[in-house]
Amino acid sequence: MIRKVVLYTGRVQGVGFRATTANCADRFDVAGYVQNLPDGKVRLDVQGSADQVQGLLDAVDTAMVNNIKARDITDHPSDDALGDPNAPEAFGIRY
Repeated sequence: MIRKVVLYTGRVQGVGFRATTANCADRFDVAGYVQNLPDGKVRLDVQGSADQVQGLLDAVDTAMVNNIKARDITDHPSDDALGDPNAPEAFGIRY
């Protein structure tokens, strides 16, 4: 299992970015969350198998291509607190 934290910049708040990301995540076996940050960025914290995580990142890029100016991806150790990628409701929106 891998974990990635992605910080998106651009016009990523107030445009349905979190809801779109959560909808995309429903198609993959991933756990984690998406959250608006005070500085105007959006944070995506996701873990699962490498192909499932990459699939989500690609889906978000495709769905939000007109809003994303840049993304910063960092690898992190997996975190049991994020939950089991195979569990229902493993991915959510944080406020």
